[in-house]
Amino acid sequence: METLEIQVNTRQSGTKHQARRLRREGKIPAILYGPKVQPVPLELNKKEFSTRVAGLEGSHLVRLKSASTTLADKVALVKAMQYHPISGEVIHADFYEVDLTATIQVAVPLHFVGKAAGVVRGGILQPIVREIQVECLPLDIPEFFNVEVSALDIGDSIHIEELPMPEGVTAVFESDFALVTVATPTVEETPSATAATTEGTVPAAPEEKKEAE
Repeated sequence: METLEIQVNTRQSGTKHQARRLRREGKIPAILYGPKVQPVPLELNKKEFSTRVAGLEGSHLVRLKSASTTLADKVALVKAMQYHPISGEVIHADFYEVDLTATIQVAVPLHFVGKAAGVVRGGILQPIVREIQVECLPLDIPEFFNVEVSALDIGDSIHIEELPMPEGVTAVFESDFALVTVATPTVEETPSATAATTEGTVPAAPEEKKEAE
């Protein structure tokens, strides 16, 4: 996996007002944490981070560049990003420091490629999951997995145990599960235009008894 370099600076941990001030100055508040490091508040250049990192798919590593000797050249995983509810811009980022010699678990997206045979016959391709968990060394994290669906007919599916893994990468799951399937097309029934009717009969009036003369 490619490691991106990002310029960061330390900042004072402060209030929401201070975070808003940073954003007005074109910066993003962030934090670095991990099993061997105390949480360190950071600030990033908004334009650089948004252009180079925020739009990327999947899990990505960054190498921190900083004037601070305690931060320089640390490698971290972009663990989470918070977005503005209206503009969609990144307003906060979490970095998780990693040990390049120790395995970690991360989510990797799935790309479904090809046109399933069952879709050609009218079926519907239904992805069941969009990403899976894997365990590997940080530098071995796949950018994504291609899932070839061309051979799938209606009713067929591909399970996680069938997905090839690169060397050094292990899928993490408790029981085998489907990644994608081709469902039977739904056919809407047309209601009958006519309904059967039963013709009723009127019972005859009882015959009156004549009076005796």
